[in-house]
Amino acid sequence: MSNAKSFVVAVAGATGAVGREMLKTLEARRFPVSRLVALASKRSAGQKLPWKGGEVTIEELGPKSFEGVDIALFSAGASVSREYGPIAAKSGAVVIDNSSAWRMDAECPLVVPEVNMSAAAKRPKGIIANPNCSTIQMVVALKPLHDAARIKHIIVSTYQATSGKGQAAVVDLMEQARAALDDKPITPSVFPGQIAFNVICDWKAGEADYSEEEWKMVHETRKIMGDDAIGVSPTTVRVPVVNGHSESIHVQFHRAMKAEEAKSLLRNAEGVVLMDDAYAPGKHPQPAHASGTDPVYVGRVRDDIAVPGALNLFVVADNLRKGAALNAVQIAERLFA
Repeated sequence: MSNAKSFVVAVAGATGAVGREMLKTLEARRFPVSRLVALASKRSAGQKLPWKGGEVTIEELGPKSFEGVDIALFSAGASVSREYGPIAAKSGAVVIDNSSAWRMDAECPLVVPEVNMSAAAKRPKGIIANPNCSTIQMVVALKPLHDAARIKHIIVSTYQATSGKGQAAVVDLMEQARAALDDKPITPSVFPGQIAFNVICDWKAGEADYSEEEWKMVHETRKIMGDDAIGVSPTTVRVPVVNGHSESIHVQFHRAMKAEEAKSLLRNAEGVVLMDDAYAPGKHPQPAHASGTDPVYVGRVRDDIAVPGALNLFVVADNLRKGAALNAVQIAERLFA
């Protein structure tokens, strides 16, 4: 890595929903890119994407794609990351990977800049992992509370947008919704069942009757927070929302915490927007408002009725931005820019 003030940045998976958001985020945040290398599969090579008032041409991802690259942002799926991540790192690039490939690798730090940026300094494989979208927004909201009273147990239920499954999933939602409104049969193309006007659990099965997505929230939260004793009880659900994940969180501490203390901590927390008005219908964080924005919105912070010293809160964020592209670019910013 040179000491230059601008960097050669590669985006692997540039044509995907998160890859496109990475390009937008790099441009919007004026990341010092001297040259952008947009990479995708052979079938996408030659396509053009908007970049800084002009266009960038997609190149086919290959073994020599990372020569001269300083920073490689990956969002092309776990199999691609496992194959090309080490190649990019060996070429001299710092790899920031958005897939699940390296998240639980002991030699790859799992980083959320507002929570554990210092972990990025030690990266034996040259690879930094971006956490799962649902985990990122939860730990940004909970880290200030954990620092103050140490979290004992989290119960989290998610309401996850279709864009988290890719652009094809958004199209599937729209097509299903049109069919339902026209009173026609619904034929899912991406989801395992009806998502229009319905909620489903659509992730692969994991151990003990939990989904893979639920296990990600368990293991990633502990790794990011640096505390294997934190209990995490997750239920992840997909809802018919285009963009923006929501989470209902119950949290218990080793030292009792009241809602007012939590609000005072969250008010000045980095990356957080606290919505602390008293409860009223419609006055709470919503994906429709969070979509297209950077912060993690926290609202409905209240003392638990049944468990003294525990709290309940509602957390919403744009899953393509803070849950993916923005988090990766923020890591790059803090390392180099």
